[in-house]
Amino acid sequence: MTPRAPALTPDERRQALIEATLPLVLDHGRSVTTRQIAEAAGVAEGTIFRVFNTKDDLVDAAVAEAFDMEPYVRAVESLDRTGGLDEVVTRAAQVMLDRFQHVFRLLAVLGHDGVPRKQHPEGWRERIGAAHRELLAAYAEELRVTPRELMRYVRLLAFGSTNPHVNDGPPLTAADITALVLDGARKDR
Repeated sequence: MTPRAPALTPDERRQALIEATLPLVLDHGRSVTTRQIAEAAGVAEGTIFRVFNTKDDLVDAAVAEAFDMEPYVRAVESLDRTGGLDEVVTRAAQVMLDRFQHVFRLLAVLGHDGVPRKQHPEGWRERIGAAHRELLAAYAEELRVTPRELMRYVRLLAFGSTNPHVNDGPPLTAADITALVLDGARKDR
């Protein structure tokens, strides 16, 4: 018998169900069952339908959250800025690699039709750009390109490295990306 789930507010219950569902979607796609979701969330199946009208509504909410850019922006904004340029760029590259690997895994399971059509919130590109610029502002004098351009190179390499339709070998590591980008972007010493 499944132990009774703790009392949560409706918003907390919704979030708990979404968080329990996403790993199952990654494993089973849209064929995940409400029984699997209920077991993972530690609730009765009926609890799902007190929060979501259908299983598809719950799966859609989990997928939409997985594609949400806000966690990525917050991760960049909270990156440790200590150490040298190499260390900071490597941390940023790792956050990007993690994001792209997650997105491509979802796309592999769901296909392009499974991707939410909802647009990201207004201004998300500007927030990401600002987070990247702020992250590298202290190192701008070491570069022959702008921090924005450097992060564009990192993004392109991270995207290409994690995209199974582009990369036919092992993915680059964050350190590989940093070395490739900085050797081409750093001013001669």
